Parts: sequence; structure tokens; C-alpha cells
Amino acid sequence: MAAAARPVSPAAALVSPGGPTTKIQITVNDQLYSAQVEPRTLLVYFLRETLGLTGTHVGCDTADCGGCTVLLDGKPVKSCTIFVVQANGRQVRTVEGLAVGGKLSPVQEAFIEEHGLQCGFCTSGMMMTAAALLERRPDPSETEIRDALRGNLCRCTGYASIVAAVRAAGKKIQASAPTGGGSP
Repeated sequence: MAAAARPVSPAAALVSPGGPTTKIQITVNDQLYSAQVEPRTLLVYFLRETLGLTGTHVGCDTADCGGCTVLLDGKPVKSCTIFVVQANGRQVRTVEGLAVGGKLSPVQEAFIEEHGLQCGFCTSGMMMTAAALLERRPDPSETEIRDALRGNLCRCTGYASIVAAVRAAGKKIQASAPTGGGSP
């Protein structure tokens, strides 16, 4: 079992052995962390190895598969292409941050209900990309969904169930959104 992520005070900052380090502060899943890191450390490895957030997967290390997708300031990025120092002072959300208060997000629920996963390796990246899309556009067309997901590879599902999951998540989000103005 991975070590639980915990905030690090500046006095007890994590030190990465082997070279010069830089101090960073990064907010991950609404928790502020301070750390001393080697400037060459990739965000994906910081999340997995330093914070123990192993839902972000290392797949190809070449930005082709999308298994490492996280949200950086609300936008999907492949964390295998971002140095952690580039995330200094910024907001990162991982798949572990989708659930709130122990309750699955609409995206997570829909992926389960619509069978949008099989082996699960691509699932975290797919969910993060879907969450970003649905934040911008809660009712995307199938073309918009497929376009948003084009940087995420799945070798198991054929994408139909993933697209269905994103559409279902959008409907859940719309159903839970407060209606504006007017009488009931």
C-alpha cells in the first residue's frame, strides 16, 4: 500500500538525494506541499514517489498514452512531460482528487456504470481529461468527447464505453447543477 500523502512543513521538507535541489510549493488535490526537489524531477514521479499518489500512471514516458494525465490549473497535461518545478505555485488535481468527502465524482460514477474501463491502466488519464472537458462544457457532443480524449490511448475498450461514460457524467453534472432564475 502506498504511503499516504501528507503536507510537508518547510522545516521538514522532503529532500531528493543526488543533486542540487530547488524548493517548491505545490497544491495537490487542495493540499499545499513544500518540498526540496531536483529540478529534473518529472511531475509524474513527484506525485507517485514523493506524495504516494499512484493513481497517476507511468505508461510510455513519451506523452503518447495519456495514463499520466493530471489537471494543472484546471487543464489536462501529461505529467511525464512536466518538470515538478514547472508546477511550483500551481494547482494540480489527480484522479485521487476527483472524489470529495469519500463520495465518487460524477465522472468516476459514470465510468463504473457505463463500463468505461477494463484493465484500468488508462482510466485515471481518461477521467482527468473527461473532468476537464465537462468543466468547460457539461453537454459535449460525441465528436467533442472523442476530440478531447484523442491524446489518451486505451487498448481494451474500443472507446465506445468511455465516450458513453463521459456523456453519462455530463448528464449527471447537469442534473445536479442548480437551475438559474425564475420560479420552480
